[in-house]
Amino acid sequence: MTMKLSFSIYPLIILLVLTVLPLSCNSQDKNKAVQVTIEKEKPKGEQIGEYVVETFQDSKGYIWFGTLEKGIAKYDGNTLKYLTTNDGLPSNRVTTVVEDDLGNLWFGTGAGISKFDGKTFTNYSEKDGLCNNLVSNLFIDSKGIFWIGTWGGVCKFDGTQFEKFQIPYPKIETTINPDTKDWITTISEDKNRNIWFGRDGYGASKFNGNSFIHFTTKEGLNSNNVQSIVEDKTGNIWIATRVAEKDNADANKRFGKGGLNKYDGQKFNYFPEIEGLNESDVFTIYKDNSSDLWISTTSHGVYNYTNNGFVNYKVPTSTMTFLEDTKGNIWLGCAGGLYKIKQNGETINITTNGPWK
Repeated sequence: MTMKLSFSIYPLIILLVLTVLPLSCNSQDKNKAVQVTIEKEKPKGEQIGEYVVETFQDSKGYIWFGTLEKGIAKYDGNTLKYLTTNDGLPSNRVTTVVEDDLGNLWFGTGAGISKFDGKTFTNYSEKDGLCNNLVSNLFIDSKGIFWIGTWGGVCKFDGTQFEKFQIPYPKIETTINPDTKDWITTISEDKNRNIWFGRDGYGASKFNGNSFIHFTTKEGLNSNNVQSIVEDKTGNIWIATRVAEKDNADANKRFGKGGLNKYDGQKFNYFPEIEGLNESDVFTIYKDNSSDLWISTTSHGVYNYTNNGFVNYKVPTSTMTFLEDTKGNIWLGCAGGLYKIKQNGETINITTNGPWK
C-alpha cells in the first residue's frame, strides 16, 4: 500500500523511521525527579531490530518483539527465533500483539492482521473486510470485543466478520494532517469499561457503549495529537501527546505544546517542571505489574512514575514500547534496538547475542 506524504512526513517518521536521538546529560532537579544513569558497553551482536515497536509476554512466558523490518522475534528463555513472511506473516512490519482466551496470538502488521496458533498463520486484510491494512493497535476489552485500530479508522472483529466502527470527528481549531486524520494511535479501557481512543489530530475520545465524550485542546489537552492513553490505579487518565506543530511545512514553526497530561475527571494537569514532559513529544505510557507508570520521551530517556514521583532512566534512544516481564525486568523497544532495565536499575542493550540473563 502506498501512503501519501503530501502534507508532512513527520507523523510517519515517528512510527516508521524514528530518528535515534542523543540524550542530554543534564541532571534533573532533585526536588522534582530522581535520576538513574547506569549503562554498560553494548554487547557484540546485531540489534533485535532497527526499530523495536512492540514488546509482549504471552501466557506461556515467551517474550515477543515486534519490529518494523525483521518480522517478530520470539524469545523462549533460551533462544531467539524470528518469524517473517517466509513463515507465513503477511508483512515483516509487526506493530502490535494481543493474545486471545484460546491462546492464539494476533499480530497487527503493515498488511493486515494475522492469527498465529503456534504453528500456522491465518491472515486477514482489506479484501476480507478489514478497514485498513496498516494496523496500529489491537485490543481485546473486558467484554471480549476485539478492536482493531488502523491508519484508516477502527473496526471490530468477531473472528469471522469485520465491522467498521465510526468515531465522530469533534470540531477542532488546529490544522489536520490529511495523511493521519484517521490514524488510531491507541485503544484502552478504564475501570468503568469505557473504551478510549487516541487519534492523531482529534484528541482523545471516550466511548461508554452508547455515546462519545471528546477531549481536545478546548477541554484542556495540551495537544490534539494523542499517542497513548492509560488509567492509573486511582482512576486518573494519563494521555501522551506530541507537538502538533511539528507537522508544519515551515521548519521554523515546528514548536508548540505537547507532552504528558493527567486528567482527574474534572481538569487536566501538566508537568512543566519535568524535562521532556512538556512542550515535547511523549509517545508511550505503560502501566506495569505494580500499577506504576512508565513514560517515554524523545530526548530525556524514560520516567517511572512511582510513589507520586518521577524516576528518570537515561536510555540513549527514543522508546516506543514497554514491558514488565514476570521476573520484574522492564523491556524497552526503541529506535535503535532493544534495551532492558534490570531490577538493580542497570540499563543494558540487548542484541541477538544477549545478554539475556
